[in-house]
Amino acid sequence: MEDALSAVDEMTPYQLLGGEGVVRWLCNRFYDIMDSEPAAAPLRAMHPADLAGSRQKLFMFLSGWLGGPSLYIEAFGHPRLRMRHLPFAIDEAARDQWMACMRTAVGELVVEDEVKDKLLAALYQTADFMRNT
Repeated sequence: MEDALSAVDEMTPYQLLGGEGVVRWLCNRFYDIMDSEPAAAPLRAMHPADLAGSRQKLFMFLSGWLGGPSLYIEAFGHPRLRMRHLPFAIDEAARDQWMACMRTAVGELVVEDEVKDKLLAALYQTADFMRNT
């Protein structure tokens, strides 16, 4: 039993969530929610009409950010999140809309509540860092 617990302690968030398939599902679910949630309309307006590229880039970023393959870095170099988001006016309302969509998507994951809570706390820190207005 102790060996199993220590193995879990050594797992990355990417592994704890379930790997590539779950991270991709999370990204797709996030954008589905953002695309359909009326309260997220201002956030949705910051994105292109076709969300395929946004879905893929978020998946690639989250893959490495969660401790999985560094797909985004391999394709585009350092994420430079704040710099890449400077063309968009990201205020507290945009952050909160982004987090509401992500909170709903994360809430649908079949993982332990502790994992969800830690993931949401880390996502909030990143989303808050993106504010530029």
